[in-house]
Amino acid sequence: MTTDSLDIPQQYLRAFTKEEINEMPLRHYEGEVVVVRSKSDLEQALEGMRDSSLLGFDTETRPVFKKGKKPGPPSLLQLATADCAYVFQLGVLPLDKGVCDILANRRILKTGVAVRDDILGLQKHSRFKPSGFVDLSDITAKYNLQTHGLRNMAANLLGFRISKSAQCSNWAKDKLTRQQVLYAATDAWISRELYLALEELGLT
Repeated sequence: MTTDSLDIPQQYLRAFTKEEINEMPLRHYEGEVVVVRSKSDLEQALEGMRDSSLLGFDTETRPVFKKGKKPGPPSLLQLATADCAYVFQLGVLPLDKGVCDILANRRILKTGVAVRDDILGLQKHSRFKPSGFVDLSDITAKYNLQTHGLRNMAANLLGFRISKSAQCSNWAKDKLTRQQVLYAATDAWISRELYLALEELGLT
């Protein structure tokens, strides 16, 4: 199927400049966030995701600034439903079997960008067979949408920008800052919103 046959609006087929993106309104996730760091948090998260068929997905890994040193496994896993973003602190509470079951469930779509690397990182925490993952980059590349990364996709498909200011912060710290939690939740939320936007265009 070609882009012509789908009649994709031209606004989605051109690249936005950095300057154009910076002029767009800044948005972040404004819904409920649960930072999962205890058994009771985990139970709340699993219950909240139980009936979801679409989850926004992302991870955060502590950055490495030393040359030649490889990053460790992800410090955070983020999963967003329509109503709540769950931020799992993997250094505080190990990756649970219930969460692994969600990551292996083909009926629950997990949508994000560059998901392969995220999955490989999570498998260092716990073994699971990934299923139901959708990489937004694969969809945009297939239909020649000029978008790369969450920030560009948000600008192109949703008409606003998201902050990347906390990207290189220490995600492994025990007590996350409000800015870190908001950043992590936003990445998962926007991944879900972008899938819905692509779905509306008939591209999923």
